[in-house]
Amino acid sequence: MDYLVAEHRLSKVRACQALKLSRSTYYRRPGDTQGRDSPVIDALNALVEKHPRWGFGLCFDTLRLNGCPWNHKRVYRVYKAMGLNLPRRKRRRLPDRPRQPLVAPPAVNHIWSLDFMSDALYGGKRFRTLNIIDDGVREVLSIVVDTSIPGARVVRTLEQLAEWRGVPKALRMDNGPELLSQVLVDWCHARGVQLRYIQPVKPNQNAFIERFNKTYRNEVLDAYLFTSLDQVRAITDNWRRLYNEERPHRSLGRIPPSRFRRALEIAGNSSYELSS
Repeated sequence: MDYLVAEHRLSKVRACQALKLSRSTYYRRPGDTQGRDSPVIDALNALVEKHPRWGFGLCFDTLRLNGCPWNHKRVYRVYKAMGLNLPRRKRRRLPDRPRQPLVAPPAVNHIWSLDFMSDALYGGKRFRTLNIIDDGVREVLSIVVDTSIPGARVVRTLEQLAEWRGVPKALRMDNGPELLSQVLVDWCHARGVQLRYIQPVKPNQNAFIERFNKTYRNEVLDAYLFTSLDQVRAITDNWRRLYNEERPHRSLGRIPPSRFRRALEIAGNSSYELSS
């Protein structure tokens, strides 16, 4: 409008006609939209802060129930201007994790530690491993290798171990989604297994399996170029037997974990009461 008047020397009447703009619209001063909508903004902010997963329908109905007089068109205009119509995800908060003492009494099935690792085949395909060890005797119970290991797979592995090994008194693990899954929590509660989650970003609180992971990566994952998952499983199974049966462990008096376990069982020290 101002361009037509200044550059082409049109009157404001003709400029409005050329742009098909009402003269009253041109002469109207812009109002303070944000100031007028501030009550709607405050009301929506209060609702979204209290109910972050609610959509527009729930918010508008609640405002009406609370006696707010604004119609749905005005509320939705402000709702969109605030960006509330965009997908929003609220980060899940972990419950408080008390610091767990890193104890491993020389006993079988006292505490098992679980952790995940990841690597890639020669062709670039990623895979994961679920490592489970018995902290008290440092014995490797299982190393599951697959492209995906959800919570149900973790439970199935624990069930298979329990058939020949028995059920542990406690599980020590981090806060990964597979280990927080409800199926695993239900399995542990049904069998009286205590859950010992370490504090977030504190891997040293699960130091036994972290030290084992370093050995496994150094002697297996970083030592070979794998072309298939079957090859990873075969080499891992052979190495696990060697680790348990032949490889001396310094913390066990320089004897292999399986020999240390058998010595405990012969001495009658394989049962140990779980301390609170």
